[in-house]
Amino acid sequence: MNDNRRLGTALGIAVALVITGTPATAAAPPAPPQPAAQRFAFPAEARRQIPLTQAASAIRRTVEQGTNTGYAGLELQDDRVVLWWKGTVPAEVRQAVGTARRTAPVQIATAAHSLRELRAAGARLRGSLTGKPRIKYAVDGSRVVVDTAGGAGLTTARIPEVGVPVEVVDQGARVLTSRRDDWPEWKGGADQINGNSRCTTGFPVRNSSADFILTAGHCGSNGDQIRDGVGEFIGTFTGDRDDHDIALVHTPSGADNLMYVGGLDSNVVTTVEGWDWVFPGEYLCQSGGSSARDTGGPVCGLRVEKFNTDSGDAVEARQVDGRPAVRGGDSGGPVFGPSASGNVIAKGINNYTYVGNNTILGFQDFGTATRDYGIWIAD
Repeated sequence: MNDNRRLGTALGIAVALVITGTPATAAAPPAPPQPAAQRFAFPAEARRQIPLTQAASAIRRTVEQGTNTGYAGLELQDDRVVLWWKGTVPAEVRQAVGTARRTAPVQIATAAHSLRELRAAGARLRGSLTGKPRIKYAVDGSRVVVDTAGGAGLTTARIPEVGVPVEVVDQGARVLTSRRDDWPEWKGGADQINGNSRCTTGFPVRNSSADFILTAGHCGSNGDQIRDGVGEFIGTFTGDRDDHDIALVHTPSGADNLMYVGGLDSNVVTTVEGWDWVFPGEYLCQSGGSSARDTGGPVCGLRVEKFNTDSGDAVEARQVDGRPAVRGGDSGGPVFGPSASGNVIAKGINNYTYVGNNTILGFQDFGTATRDYGIWIAD
């Protein structure tokens, strides 16, 4: 029997990959020299946002430490950070804003509703609507957004009263988005093969006891044996979180704080310095393997638009030039932003796009993964 296996993407998209890997019992070939990390050339709009992101992160850390029931959201606008708040802003948050203003302009704006109120309204909507519509919220606290996901006949007139304004949109049915030969220590942005499906390795991470690759949950099931693009064993799929569509691949041979940023056969990598929160209005990039095949590198110009309020808790960004934000086979791949030093910051993991509207990328933010697993970027 021929040992070669022809693989397609998890979406059934016509992408073929022939594996000619060495049998598991054979001696492994010598590893090639590890590539030296280079700085990734972020678009100017992303680099300009570095002070804004730093200021917003400082405020977000303070918000996370308290109850802060009036918090609605943090948004990056072209020249400032906007903190949306309902009611009186607590003293500790005002102090954080004052400190953040040393880094970038920060405006405090009045929100009609808090994030807590919008989430409560979203929960009531999920309990009363059929067809499992996706629930999102506006960062300014003005409304809940119901995405009908191709559902027939759902209009604003049929939405029950939930105490906040509700906008109905239809972005189409959601499609899950699932470099060739990586070597240990394993890196982000490489081919991730599971049986007959292909995804992309996400960020190399670790906890107090082991190394992992963070990836998309729909790329496997607990216990699956994950391999690279030429059949070499990477690790075992574990910790699958169906609610957040993330999982870990346990990598006994280690994980490194590097990720690929070139084309399919490029060994160009860059350093991942750490992780940070995601903010509406922020420009990001994603480094999925299929996009690398088509474009020769990451997809940038992804501007964050919405945070979903359903149990998936995902984030959505739109490619501002109307180009595909993500492709089948990109699932699990890194979503990232620029660091002040010229390296990259982990922001999240590729999850999905929409049928007929692949200018939108849905991803899970790294902050959620940290809460779920207690992980940080490998070093």
